[in-house]
Amino acid sequence: MSAIASNLQAVRQRIDAACRAAGRNPGSVQLLAVSKTWPHSAVQLALEAGQTAFGENYVQESLAKIRQLSNCGIEWHFIGPLQSNKTRQVAENFAWVHGIDRLKIAERLAAQRPENLPPLQVCVEVNVSGEQSKSGCNPEEVVTLCQAISALPRLQLRGLMAIPAPEVDFSAQRLPFRRLKEIFEQLCTGGLALDTLSMGMSHDLEAAITEGATIVRVGTAIFGARDQP
Repeated sequence: MSAIASNLQAVRQRIDAACRAAGRNPGSVQLLAVSKTWPHSAVQLALEAGQTAFGENYVQESLAKIRQLSNCGIEWHFIGPLQSNKTRQVAENFAWVHGIDRLKIAERLAAQRPENLPPLQVCVEVNVSGEQSKSGCNPEEVVTLCQAISALPRLQLRGLMAIPAPEVDFSAQRLPFRRLKEIFEQLCTGGLALDTLSMGMSHDLEAAITEGATIVRVGTAIFGARDQP
């Protein structure tokens, strides 16, 4: 068994244990393997170990992997902030976008999504920790933004995403995830049909699952520590 396959097994066990502790069905949480900065050979090893959903942050790097691994049944997710000049490439090559924080980006994705592809699945990123350095819309702007996105063609608004400030204490980790869940529930009560909370990473996935995560985005715990490009 490769190290990546072994790591995947360990992460899945963590997800199952966190779900059981929270009284949730382990099948209610999807594992998204964040493969940014890793070569297509690493993705291939994870694929062979049964992982089919992968997250990428860098457009040019990801397009090369998508070409190399075409026809492998991979569901590609774009994570994080997206520049206006990269929306067409993402609209044409990805199944999901986590991290829309401006209506302009959503409008471009909607206009550029090919009609022969299913609607692009999207999440709105919320800056729940209020960090100046982080992308994401302010919590006060979420309702208006989500309502506008839900009316766009070729997109399907699925829910919310967040990357909170890192915390060591479990209780502290739970707070921003709880805040995102509260905003999510407010949107659902307001009439939006949402089903996705994309939150939790290698260091805090247990806290995120406790607070209702449906997708956890895990990179380091699967592929190892990465060198930033």
